[in-house]
Amino acid sequence: MDTAIITEAISPVLCAIIAAVSFIAGGFLTFLIYRVLLKKKQVNMIKEAELEAEVIKKEKILQAKEKFYQLKSEHEKLINEKNNKINQIENRIKQRESALSQRISETQKEKLEVEAIRDNLKAQLELVEKKAEEMGRLHTQQVDKLEAISGLSGEEAKTQLVESMKEEAKTEAMSYINEIMGEAKMTATKEAKRIVIQSIQRVAAESTIENSVTVFHIDGDDIKGRIIGREGRNIRALEAATGVEIIVDDTPEAIILSAFDPVRREIARLSLHQLVTDGRIHPARIEEVVLKTQKQIEEEIVEIGKRTTIDLGIHGLHPELIRIIGKMKYRSSYGQNLLQHSREVANLSSIMATELGLNPKMAKRAGLLHDIGKVPDDEPELPHAILGMKLAERYKEKPEIINAIGAHHDEVEMTTMIAPIVQVCDAISGARPGARREVVEAYIKRLKDLEAMALSYPGVMKTYAIQAGRELRVIVGSEKISDKDAEKMSYDIAKKIQDEMTYPGQVKITVIRETRAVSYAK
Repeated sequence: MDTAIITEAISPVLCAIIAAVSFIAGGFLTFLIYRVLLKKKQVNMIKEAELEAEVIKKEKILQAKEKFYQLKSEHEKLINEKNNKINQIENRIKQRESALSQRISETQKEKLEVEAIRDNLKAQLELVEKKAEEMGRLHTQQVDKLEAISGLSGEEAKTQLVESMKEEAKTEAMSYINEIMGEAKMTATKEAKRIVIQSIQRVAAESTIENSVTVFHIDGDDIKGRIIGREGRNIRALEAATGVEIIVDDTPEAIILSAFDPVRREIARLSLHQLVTDGRIHPARIEEVVLKTQKQIEEEIVEIGKRTTIDLGIHGLHPELIRIIGKMKYRSSYGQNLLQHSREVANLSSIMATELGLNPKMAKRAGLLHDIGKVPDDEPELPHAILGMKLAERYKEKPEIINAIGAHHDEVEMTTMIAPIVQVCDAISGARPGARREVVEAYIKRLKDLEAMALSYPGVMKTYAIQAGRELRVIVGSEKISDKDAEKMSYDIAKKIQDEMTYPGQVKITVIRETRAVSYAK
């Protein structure tokens, strides 16, 4: 019984032990199997990694070889290029050495020739000196013989000969001078005419005549009353704001704006146009519109100046000079629009400078700026050429431009070749047909001055200024003036006119001396 009880008590324990041992053995066996499998997997992974590493290694080696071959090819190409450059440089050096050797040999040859010529000249000089000594000795002998024959010394004979030939030499010299000057003038005139005519033909210009009034057209006469306003307050406000005299008369559908300042006339015209279009016309509105129009005109002046410089290809001008150029559009001189005149002078100056081999851009710049002194903001008591010169100097223009502006009316001395070109082109632009209105009084006075100047010479009987003052005919008495004296008189009159008078172009002086024999048959 006790054994059974013990057996029954031991059996569960034994089962538990066996189960525990079996579990431990199973876990150990599982661990061993897992370890074996893990080790096998690690071996496989190592083999795969080794295979992959080998593939990557081979790829990297191939890439390295390709890179090496590429660098080697580029290096060889660079070396070949350098070798080619070296070969070219060596060839050029060899050519220069060859040319230098040839030049040295030619120089040595020329040196030998020069030495031979020098020896020859030295021998000839010695021969000439000997002959000169011999000629001097013979001359002295001849002079001694002549003094013995004539009974006069050499100095006395020379004095008598000089006195006897002085008048004849003077007359012949005057004739010779006239002949030479005539030939030179003919050649110079021909060439000058060619350049001037070619310059004029290449410049297209308009005939522009402006005056001191502007006609403002209206649709109906009823608008005149609105412009005048109650008791004339509108027209007075408009005149005060613009500085323009407004004439409202019986002229149908027109109002006259009168002022010497074209800018003011334009402001008044545009202001009137805006007021009439808007319909509101009263003093406050007039002042507002005039101020707005003045601002628009100022902007338009600057825009005109910029557009002019762009059209002519002139750059780098000071903004104030550009504004002055734009202001030229609203200024006229002798009826000629100042901006058109300045553009014309600029183009003529450029063409003429090109013909003469000078700087055309500088000439064009000077031609455009030559009359900037005519449109100052204030009114100084200075000639416009001097004022323009000071403005150009203030705004940092080049000395050549400054001199051309100041000298185009001979106020200052010309120091460059650009100055006479601008002066001539200014005269061409002002003297062409249709460019300006000449004052009749000034024209008549110039003709009278020409005739009076020639009439002041002794022996002159009558004088006639013809061809608009471009020819002066002088009639002298044949018993008082000889032919040689007539030549001298024409030269003297021409020189006096050139020194003392201002005239366009040139003046031809013709001295007429004639002898008349009159008989009557009865």
